Amino acid sequence: MTAASSDFAAVGTDYAAYSEGGRGLLRHELVAHRVLTELGDKPARVLDVGCGDGEMLLRLATAGHHVTGAEVSAEMLGRAEEKLVAAGVADRVRLVEADIYDLPFEGEVFDAVVCHGVVMYLPDSTEPVSNLARLVAPGGLLSILTKNALAVGVREALRSEYDSALAQIESGQATSMGNLGYVTRGDTPEHLDQLARDNGLTPLPWQGVRIFHDHYPKNWHPEPQVFAEALAVEWAASSRSPYRELGRLVHAVARREATS
Repeated sequence: MTAASSDFAAVGTDYAAYSEGGRGLLRHELVAHRVLTELGDKPARVLDVGCGDGEMLLRLATAGHHVTGAEVSAEMLGRAEEKLVAAGVADRVRLVEADIYDLPFEGEVFDAVVCHGVVMYLPDSTEPVSNLARLVAPGGLLSILTKNALAVGVREALRSEYDSALAQIESGQATSMGNLGYVTRGDTPEHLDQLARDNGLTPLPWQGVRIFHDHYPKNWHPEPQVFAEALAVEWAASSRSPYRELGRLVHAVARREATS
């Protein structure tokens, strides 16, 4: 990662609060559902690059998969380890301090490589996607979640932040300030699919993530029934146009052809 992304330990508490709130939970649950569906029931070897404090690691390990978490921040890895130990799944997870530009997995491949909420903080997607794709085994999956360039200005407009929304919409700019106080850069689904092709993978249908609830406040903590209903609506819309184009995040998924 870049120097900017390595500072996430400084906002670790804010990120944990985000993950526990309704908006963060929607993101984690929607993305995990797609990844776990693609993986199926057989235990898989999964690499999570930029694993943060372990939200996806927890979901993958709980489902029975063997997971390696790579993260540039030692503090965030410590938070992840605490979470995994508390859940009783630490024995299924290997944690590695590593940078997306220098991943220490030479000679290894994985049944799935996931990278969620990382690429949007980097200057460009080309090299990071290439670094991730080379670690995908034959028949394996690549899962990337990043900011959706098609939906710039939508959050701001729904929050009545009209000056910011207008500037983004009229300019088509793909950069804006994210929830954690860092500038985020967007990619289009088409560009992510092309990067997958460039690296020998076949794109699968992409999804829009957090279509209807992205503008909700950070302290939105819905009751379980309300959250379940919100999740069902978001999931139904995530794979359907024109709804998916309005998601704050784009979940691009691709698979490497299996060898005979």
